[in-house]
Amino acid sequence: MKLVWSPESASKAYIDTVKSCELFQESSVAELISAMAAGWDAILIVETWSRGGVIATSIGLAVASRHTGGRHVCIVPDEDSRSEYVEAMEKAGMSPEVVLGEPEEVMAGLMGIDFLVVDCRRNDFARILRVAELGHRGAVLVCKNVSSRVASDFRWRSVVEGGSRRLVRSVFLPVGMGLDIAHVATSGVSSDSGKGKSRWFKHVDRQSGEEYVIRK
Repeated sequence: MKLVWSPESASKAYIDTVKSCELFQESSVAELISAMAAGWDAILIVETWSRGGVIATSIGLAVASRHTGGRHVCIVPDEDSRSEYVEAMEKAGMSPEVVLGEPEEVMAGLMGIDFLVVDCRRNDFARILRVAELGHRGAVLVCKNVSSRVASDFRWRSVVEGGSRRLVRSVFLPVGMGLDIAHVATSGVSSDSGKGKSRWFKHVDRQSGEEYVIRK
């Protein structure tokens, strides 16, 4: 299986986020990310947030989770961040799941992430991307607040490729403080020895009688 794009879901999430973020400045990032999460039908949406951060993006992700019927989880580093985040989201009429702890440790308990948003202002954002347990359909990874320096130093292949991961495509968008986005494909490991291996098939052309051997 793989992620399948739904323009209708993306459009609805975009419009709803515009309405929900009317009071916030620079909400274009929230609208874009919300549309992406909903459009890709993300079932497990995860973000990292710390005290003083912009809340509009979180509102956009919460809106997207409503459209996909998914789970929206926010990882915060301390109690002060948790309190500020919960208060701000409640004012916006949102109540996502909040987990307190170091992102690298919390990630171990979040299996099958479809959509992940991290803040590049955190020094450990690359490590968070490496340890994230992505879904079997693949995932969309978003780095927000990407300065030109970070963009020049950061390489997606260094954090997403290897093992069962493969970088499909990536793009940098000059939206807000900068967004770096990657679509990652994953290959699940199965106990069935026949899966994941190529096989030979014999095919006989009924008209010519010629026999072909095809590898799939």
